Amino acid sequence: MAQQNSTLTTSLTRPGQANSTGDARALYLKLFSGEMFKGFQNNTIARDLIMKRTLKNGKSLQFIYTGRTKSEFHSPGNAILGNSDGAPPVAEKTITCDDLLISSAFVYNLDEVLSHYDLRSEISRKIGYALAEKYDRLAFRAIARGARAASPITKASYVEPGGTQIRVGSTANDSDAYDHTALVAAFYDAAEAMDAKGVSSDGRVAVLNPRQYYELIQNINSNALINRDVQGTALQSGQGIIEIAGIKIFKSMNIPFMGSYGMKLSGNNGTDAPEANSAETQLLNAGNFIGQALEDADNDTNGPIHNDYGTATEVGSKSCGLIFQREAAGVVEAIGPQVQVTSGDVSVVYQGDVMLGRLACGADYVNPAAAVELYVGGTPPSSF
Repeated sequence: MAQQNSTLTTSLTRPGQANSTGDARALYLKLFSGEMFKGFQNNTIARDLIMKRTLKNGKSLQFIYTGRTKSEFHSPGNAILGNSDGAPPVAEKTITCDDLLISSAFVYNLDEVLSHYDLRSEISRKIGYALAEKYDRLAFRAIARGARAASPITKASYVEPGGTQIRVGSTANDSDAYDHTALVAAFYDAAEAMDAKGVSSDGRVAVLNPRQYYELIQNINSNALINRDVQGTALQSGQGIIEIAGIKIFKSMNIPFMGSYGMKLSGNNGTDAPEANSAETQLLNAGNFIGQALEDADNDTNGPIHNDYGTATEVGSKSCGLIFQREAAGVVEAIGPQVQVTSGDVSVVYQGDVMLGRLACGADYVNPAAAVELYVGGTPPSSF
């Protein structure tokens, strides 16, 4: 009887094997779960936090600054013909539209036929993310530049306030950028600076790196940063729930953050080493990091970029957050975010379609007084 069972086992037909050898499940159907991993998907937030203007029939948009004037007592009998110094002074700021920003992919018809998921919708989604990511990065670089700039009003005795840079912490360590106590103190310093410069309290926001944001969330009880009724997903969404000194806080992977976009997992001097066996350690051991290095985006009047977004060196390796009011920067849009798809003869000739996302815009700072840059280390990043 034992011999019979052994014979049946060795002669068993395995329909999942290829040519009766190898993996017994190799030929079984791989079912599609209906889910696709969507890495680095971040909604654009800058578009709603700064000034946005539509550009038509021109290459640039002009913003006018008016400085302060003074009051004086009238002497009886004197004609009133305006202040003798010609105040208020007037200056301008011009934001130019950069060349067309695109993201595209070619979809082969046969691949669509054979694919068991909606290929076009997924590609369209990723194209939209690529445009949104670039939009945010340019806008945030413009705000950082404004925080380091002086006011365009330079008339003697009527100089207006410029941008503000505030140091987070008091050491030379990069880890100060994640110290919730130091961050809270920096927020109050920023609010005080904007108050002193006459910046409206309406529309004040901050954009932090995700790790900074969650450091604050973990310490909400000690700092009383939020309304006690706000809990759960609303608290962790990063959509302006937390407030410090009347400044709503957002999180984004697209702010310039210590030489990169995204999260700097370990400080250059080793003072911010991740905990043992943490997810950060696993990423570092794998040779990966979240985000990517800052790229050069210098202005070139003959190239595709016509506003000064600075080089990676100019943007700096010590910037670690932005606090601003909506007047700090502006974006001009000649063509809003759009998706175009080829059809007709083009599709016949190439047996497929090109999916194209496009956007024509430009960003720059407008009111430096409304921009604050947070940094770590002893020396603030230089203007550019």
